[in-house]
Amino acid sequence: MNVLLINGSPHGKDGCTQTALEVVAETLNAESIDTQIVHVGHKDIHGCIACFKCAELGRCVFNDIVNEVAPLFEKADGLVIGSPVYFAGMAGGMTSFLDRLFFSTPFSKRMKVGAAVVSARRAGTTATFDAMNKYFTISEMPIASSRYWNMVHGYSRQDVMQDAEGVQCLRILGRNMAFLIRAIAAERERNGLPAAEEVTYTNFIR
Repeated sequence: MNVLLINGSPHGKDGCTQTALEVVAETLNAESIDTQIVHVGHKDIHGCIACFKCAELGRCVFNDIVNEVAPLFEKADGLVIGSPVYFAGMAGGMTSFLDRLFFSTPFSKRMKVGAAVVSARRAGTTATFDAMNKYFTISEMPIASSRYWNMVHGYSRQDVMQDAEGVQCLRILGRNMAFLIRAIAAERERNGLPAAEEVTYTNFIR
């Protein structure tokens, strides 16, 4: 079993978002879940242009990091997405990345476990957290929770590690996510996944 973690921060290995994701990854590893952290926030990522070419190609028309990560997402049992807060929202590159990753990939995401992790110096965490979780709920992905919202505060790696409550929440998240992944795998083996339905579209302007 494995979880893919996405770092949507422009900062690298010493950044706050990376630090938070490492706490989750270490906890998952302790629960015998393999992990991989992929850094995308420093890439030049084009936004979705709604060209729908992905329906023909089976991948995004912009052949960049999104298409590189897609096979990792398909194989993963869980996905953790991490972003810093910019103007009380996600980093722009991360928004572009997630829009295209979720829209352009043809494989089913049902019952993959999702979780969002947010890093901020001070404020905007809950608005960002809400927006990130919507990618999971539109994809029938159960969301792993902690005892508080998955957020850490600080301006440096050292600051994040001093946020004792935030770090504790990330450890709890990792354990809960591992449990949920194992529970879903066991139920899938016994009884299969819940019955699926074809999408029904309703347009309110006629």
